[in-house]
Order: sequence, then C-alpha cells, then structure tokens
Amino acid sequence: MNALTDSLKIHPLRDDLYNELHSRPFQVLPSSARVTHIAVLTTPEQRQQQFEHLQALSCQLGYPVPEQEAGCFEQTFGTLRVRREMHLEFASYTFINLGASDSEPFAETGITPLPKGWLEQLPGTVVAAFHLDILPAQSGGDGDPDDVRKHFEGLRLVGSSPKEGAAKVWGTFRLHSDGFGRFMVVNHEMSDSQLGRLTQRLMEIETYRLMSLLALPVAREITPSLNDMDQKLAIITRTLADHHDVDEKNLLAQLTNIAARIEAFRASTTFRFSATRAYHRLVLTRLEELREDELSGHLTLTEFMTRRLTPAVKTCEAVSERMEDLSKRVDRASDMMRTRVELAIQSQNQQLLSSMDQRSKIQLMMQHTVEGFSVVAITYYLIGLLKLIMDSIYEAGIIFNKSLALGVAIPATLALVYLGIRFVHHHFMRLAKQQ
Repeated sequence: MNALTDSLKIHPLRDDLYNELHSRPFQVLPSSARVTHIAVLTTPEQRQQQFEHLQALSCQLGYPVPEQEAGCFEQTFGTLRVRREMHLEFASYTFINLGASDSEPFAETGITPLPKGWLEQLPGTVVAAFHLDILPAQSGGDGDPDDVRKHFEGLRLVGSSPKEGAAKVWGTFRLHSDGFGRFMVVNHEMSDSQLGRLTQRLMEIETYRLMSLLALPVAREITPSLNDMDQKLAIITRTLADHHDVDEKNLLAQLTNIAARIEAFRASTTFRFSATRAYHRLVLTRLEELREDELSGHLTLTEFMTRRLTPAVKTCEAVSERMEDLSKRVDRASDMMRTRVELAIQSQNQQLLSSMDQRSKIQLMMQHTVEGFSVVAITYYLIGLLKLIMDSIYEAGIIFNKSLALGVAIPATLALVYLGIRFVHHHFMRLAKQQ
C-alpha cells in the first residue's frame, strides 16, 4: 500500500466491496462437457454440514481439504470441476465432467465422476437438479429437432438460437426418467468463455424459475381463506351501513379475528412473495441477455417463460396485494366501528348530562322550597325565644303591650331571617362560580 493510502482512513469493508464483483466469475467451458447443476434449500445449520460434506469429497478424491468456507468455492479434481455458490436461502452445486467420452448425450453427466453415495448424503432440500450437455456442432449435428428429441425422451422441446446463431439451446423444462431436467447446448462458433457465460445464464434461468415458483402453492393454499375473510368482511361492512342497531361487541370480535388471520398470513408469506418477485426479475434479465432467435417454429425460452412463468408470478403478486387490500379494508371497518362506538358514548354522555341537569333543577326547586320552610321554622323558634324574653321583662316590672310587641316582632323577624338565608345562598353561589 502506498504512502497516500497509508495516511487515509480506509473503510473496513473496502476490500470486500471490491471483491464482491469478482466473487462468482463465469466458467470457462470447452465445447465438449457434461454439466450437472443442483440447487438445495439450506438452513443455517445445514450450511456448515454442507461445507463439511464438501471437505469429505476432497478427502475421498485425494486432494487438499479446504479449510475455510467461501461464498463461492471452486476446485478441480482431475477431470471433475466442482463449484459451490452460497445464496440467501439456497446453495448451488455445479459439477462439470471435462473427461466424458463421446457417448450419447446424457449417457454421462456432470455427476458421473462423483464417488458413489456422496451426492445422496448432501444436506439440504433439492429444488433444482438438471443436466446440461455441451456439444460441438460436429458431434451434435446441426441440432435438428428430430435428432434432439430422442435425447429428451420424446418430450416437447423448447429451443432457441442465442447470440445471433452462435449456438443452439434445447430443453423441455420437465423432469425426465432419472429425476433430472435436461438442456442441450450445441456450439457453433462460441469461444470457451462465451460458452461458459451462456451455460451460467441457462443454469440461473432454470434455478431462479423454480425458486420463483415456490410461492405459487402458498398462494393457492391461502386463497380459499382469503375468499372466506373477504365475504365476512363484506357482510360486516354491509351490516354497519344498513343497520343502526348492531352488536358492536360481536362485530368487533369478528374484525379482530380477521385482522389476526391476515397478519398471520402476511408474516408467513411476505418473504416468499418478495423473493418470488426478485427471482422473476432475475429470470427476465437473464433471458434478455440471451438475445434469442426462434428455431424451426419452436417456442423460445423467453416465449415459454412469458407464457407460463409470468402468470404464476402474477398470481402470487395478486394474492399478496389482496392481503394488503384486506388489511386496509379491515382497518377502515375498524375505524367505522370505533366511530360508531364513540358516537354512542357521546350520545350516552349527553343523555347523562341532560339527566344530571334535570336532577339539578329539581334539587334547586326543592332547595328553594326547603328554604321557605326554613324561614318559617327559624322565625317560629326565634319568636318563641323573643316571647320568653318579653315575659321576663314584663315580670321585672316594665309594663308594655306584649301582644302588640309580639305582633310587630313576627314580620320583622321573618324578614330578617329571609334576608339572612338569601345572603348565605348568594355567598355560596359566588364561591361556586370562582371554582
């Protein structure tokens, strides 16, 4: 490293970022090779098991054992080249038999040189497994469909001439009697590097095609449940729209159940549906890179994928969008339900306030009535006390007209008591207003 970079602060991932574009280089393949490609779904636990299994292969074939796992491992064991690539959710194995004899196509494959029993013990769940037979034009003839079809067990062919006729590609996108798919590449004028890139694109197209279709059974499985929830939600919404008296508690329980089921479906399918869209875009990109021409009226790879794969992916996307739409509709129905409940609560509160106001008025009227009785009662007791005082004064020798004095005192006492009670009442009213 020069003095300039020594003095600069280097990002710790800088080397990894540079190496990322070179982590999976294209193969360089001769025109006569047998290739087998296998893609297996891999759990984090199986990833280490697969690496140990790969180490066992090196040991069995008598070659140095790899010590460190890599995202892309490639090693040549004589005439057998093995390549292992790690992806987000699967691992791909490519076995290239460079020493195959000039036998019939698919009589020997990429896995023919493998030790017996090694492949059967490979950890993981196989999704894609297919053979590619790469032949020069002299050995494979001119790629005539009638000659090619017999090597595909008479199945209907899909073929094209990529790279402006530099080669011919045949396949069926079906499993054959050995449990593998098959592709045949007849090379006319491609170099080994071009042939390696073409083969790599074919392997990626078939692998990503199958990976993208993993979501289709999931979409078909949950569609009946979505139909059922859609009908229930329509009934709930119609009930809210058409009826004033509804059982809010029961409807809210139904909405909660539907929302919970939708969220459960979304949690279990979001990754799968997102992966399907990503794999589908990769397939379309690889197909564009082939630059295909039609062969003898057969469907090209692009036409076949557009006709069969794209509708399947659209189905998965439609189910994913339907779940999102159902979730939004449940939210809107819940909002309507909450609005109804809030309006009902407000109506009950208004009725309660009206009732309390009415009771307050009645209590006030009763209070005024009690105040009237209180004035009379207090006046009565005060006049009684005043009469006793007058009797005491009269007996002390002060002569006056007791009847006249008592008659004058009664209305005066009544007025004073009334004014006193009103003063106290107004005093408390002022205190209440200040609160």
